[in-house]
Amino acid sequence: MSSEEGLLGCTEDSGKAIFRSPLMQRSGFDPQTGVYHSVHQLHNKIPTSPDLDIATFVLSHFPTAGEALKRVALIDAATNQKVTYAQLKLSVHKLATGLYHGLGVKKGDVVFLLSPNCLLYPTICLAVLSIGAVLTTANPVNTVSEIGKQVKDSGAKLAIADPGEVHKLLPTGVPTLLTSRAKDGVVLSVEELIDCCDPLDLPAVRPVQSDTAVILYSSGTTGASKGVELTHSNLIAIVTLLGWSAEASSSLNDVFLCFIPMFHVYGLAFFTLGLLACGTTNVVMQKFDFQAMLEAIETYKVNNIPAVPPVILALVKNDIAGHDLSSLQRVGSGAAPLSKEVTDGFREKFPGVEVRQGYGLTESCGAAAFFPSDEVAKVHPGSCGQLLPTFTARIVHFETGTPLPPFSRGELWLKGPGIMKGYLRNEEATAATIVSDGWLRTGDLGYFDEEGCLHIVDRVKELIKHNGYQVAPAELEAVLLSHPYILDAAVVPLEDEAAGEIPIAYAVKAADSDLTENEVIDFVATQVCLSHHQLSFLKSSN
Repeated sequence: MSSEEGLLGCTEDSGKAIFRSPLMQRSGFDPQTGVYHSVHQLHNKIPTSPDLDIATFVLSHFPTAGEALKRVALIDAATNQKVTYAQLKLSVHKLATGLYHGLGVKKGDVVFLLSPNCLLYPTICLAVLSIGAVLTTANPVNTVSEIGKQVKDSGAKLAIADPGEVHKLLPTGVPTLLTSRAKDGVVLSVEELIDCCDPLDLPAVRPVQSDTAVILYSSGTTGASKGVELTHSNLIAIVTLLGWSAEASSSLNDVFLCFIPMFHVYGLAFFTLGLLACGTTNVVMQKFDFQAMLEAIETYKVNNIPAVPPVILALVKNDIAGHDLSSLQRVGSGAAPLSKEVTDGFREKFPGVEVRQGYGLTESCGAAAFFPSDEVAKVHPGSCGQLLPTFTARIVHFETGTPLPPFSRGELWLKGPGIMKGYLRNEEATAATIVSDGWLRTGDLGYFDEEGCLHIVDRVKELIKHNGYQVAPAELEAVLLSHPYILDAAVVPLEDEAAGEIPIAYAVKAADSDLTENEVIDFVATQVCLSHHQLSFLKSSN
């Protein structure tokens, strides 16, 4: 449906747009306010008790008694080591005791965690949060200077690091605890604290919902990396909503595969908090490896993979012969838009597997939209889902600030219980991102369709301005990725005197392909309206 149809019945009244098109009735769009509401309802209310903290909330949902002793929470894909819910809960309490009574970590202290995915990651996160300390996580591939900057900016009082990464913390001078025992036994480790401590009472001054729980570093919606402050309330809301989505999509009894980095909001919300509150079994990979992923699915009969578009593209493009993936029932996609072309390719190759997108930002605690039903996802390919219950949205015109109806593109604004407290000690950036009445400006270009399904087209700041038109790089990338011999692609702007900007594409071709630049140009020309002058700037790369 065209944007003209979407605007049917649009009138102007005192400068405010009023929309009366019949197609909006199922979209959740309110023409009087310009606000989109979720078409779903949350049956279990988000807890509002001010004294509740996220660790207590998650642990309270663990299986109890005999069920906790036998139900497996975590499995190491490399070693087959298993952790039951009873063992996990006990380890959290023992580590919290060691941190508080043994090391003097108290409410408000920032603990810096530098580690790849591991079985201890959820234990560390829950233990830190349970004593009211603030958790900040970092990417293990970050450089020494990047680590130093985050330690300083967050004000970390203690670091917990994988033995292979601890050298990056030495220049900071921050006291450091290892995740696992070192060979020389000189530096204390989390494993040793768990082994030597018996659970004791935690501090009388407890964390409350309004307290900052985590500081996650993100490039944000406006430039350089900043510390995103998420509260216990934010995390409780998202865990509640994740439980709703798992129930709505019949995923509560699934075996999940985790290669999403746990330091990222996606991995943190899913695998250190949300899925554990759902009682699922989670197979943990230290990092993503395509062949290891196939082996893990086969070995552990994985049903569900929270993934990212490159992984789904790899499943479409690569040979999986010799691997039994028959257990796989659901694949989710987040962190970046998944194109219709890749979605269609996945459904064709794996006809019995559901594939559904979700949408969120670090600033929205990793969530905002999701498809609870594969039936709806199938008829809205390219969409990243419908608003989660309790979230509202606006699509706002870039220049006028006017709220826009379905099928009209603009900047996505969000409001909901997951919206961050703000950027750490950065009032200017916070004010530029959270505006009038608590709306979060996402910086994403998108639109809603007639059933309230959100389509993210690109980043607003990444739009290419060509001859007065706005070209979305993601749309050209999707076209390129639909070519059978192109494995990955990126489109960027190049300044041009005549056109303003021209898109340049970099494509990674299959190793056994003799694909040429001219063939790529001809392929794109058959699918989009680009002049020969534009296309001549397309480049390919091995």
